Amino acid sequence: MSFNRKVLRDNIKGITKGDIRRLARRGGVKRISAMVYDETRDAVRERLNTILRQVCMILEFRQRKTVTCMDIIFVLNRLGSPLYGFGTTQYTDVPNTK
Repeated sequence: MSFNRKVLRDNIKGITKGDIRRLARRGGVKRISAMVYDETRDAVRERLNTILRQVCMILEFRQRKTVTCMDIIFVLNRLGSPLYGFGTTQYTDVPNTK
């Protein structure tokens, strides 16, 4: 019994030239060299590999198979690039309403 499986090839090309251009524009870049696109894809691939490797270690340790948002937040904090707006931290600077 054989199943037709989709062969995954070079999914990093899913990050299109327009996507990279939009990110650069948000960062204030006006002109982009043609070589930047492949370099950016390589950088994204490396960053995702680093994040996903650590997420897999956490899942093995906690004996789970489902990745949650908090797993990603935890790994990003460990890597030194926190993602704000998602945590369980409480605000301590609540103004008095007297």
